[in-house]
Amino acid sequence: MDRGGCQMSGGGGGGGDRSGPEESGMITLEDLESFSEDQLSDSGNGSLEEEAETMEDDEQSDRLLQYWQDVARGHQVEVAQDMAEPINQLTSNNSGRSTREHIPFTLLSRKEKCGELLYEKRHYEKGHWACITMREDTYEQSICYGFMKIMRYICQQNSLGEYLGMTLPIVTVVRTNENHSVISNDVTVAYFLPAEHQAQPPQPQDNDIIIEIWPATTVFTRPFSGPTNEVTIINQISAMAEQLDSPGLCINDSFIVAGYTNPAHSNRQNEIWFLERR
Repeated sequence: MDRGGCQMSGGGGGGGDRSGPEESGMITLEDLESFSEDQLSDSGNGSLEEEAETMEDDEQSDRLLQYWQDVARGHQVEVAQDMAEPINQLTSNNSGRSTREHIPFTLLSRKEKCGELLYEKRHYEKGHWACITMREDTYEQSICYGFMKIMRYICQQNSLGEYLGMTLPIVTVVRTNENHSVISNDVTVAYFLPAEHQAQPPQPQDNDIIIEIWPATTVFTRPFSGPTNEVTIINQISAMAEQLDSPGLCINDSFIVAGYTNPAHSNRQNEIWFLERR
């Protein structure tokens, strides 16, 4: 497999010829905390914590895996049986027992209108990212399969053999044609290494995942809520371009979608990032 590059400074990638789907196609770490009582409890009674305490480890792992498989099936994605352990491990670590780091940045400026934030200009320092570029048949498949590989790396399939910790946001690098009407299914999923692993990043066992140093970068970022799919991404790129005073200062064919909350949430919090040319 051609692993491709995923630097924050953008990159190539030919445009596809598919129209956008109507549903969110991205499965993220936040899915692991989206279980309602009805999803994990036959009776719907008791808290998630109480339910987990009464379940055998194997039973809990099976039910978590089943939930992921049901979600993914709607996007023509198969979740393999060997995903049970990383799904279970991430659930345990992220249920109040492991904090999440936010990728550090310096706020340079903000543009508002009538109290509404139009965009922020931020500076991100260089850092190590684990990233994988997928080229599946559809945009959704590329994101889902890429993220599952990243999950395995975070949980155990790394040179330390241990859970590395979670950072937010998880980002996807999307590439478009010249007029921003089509998104390529050549999609990069990237995970920022936690602070304790930045100096010596654990190496992935999966050869498709690469560790890269992304250079210091200035981005223009605009928040939006709701699902992320090809249609909404194209719309957000257009909306952001209209707000910028000088859109020509930014890279024109690669953009970043940053996800902070569960994609199944009715008010999911996301950002679209434009990368300033260096």
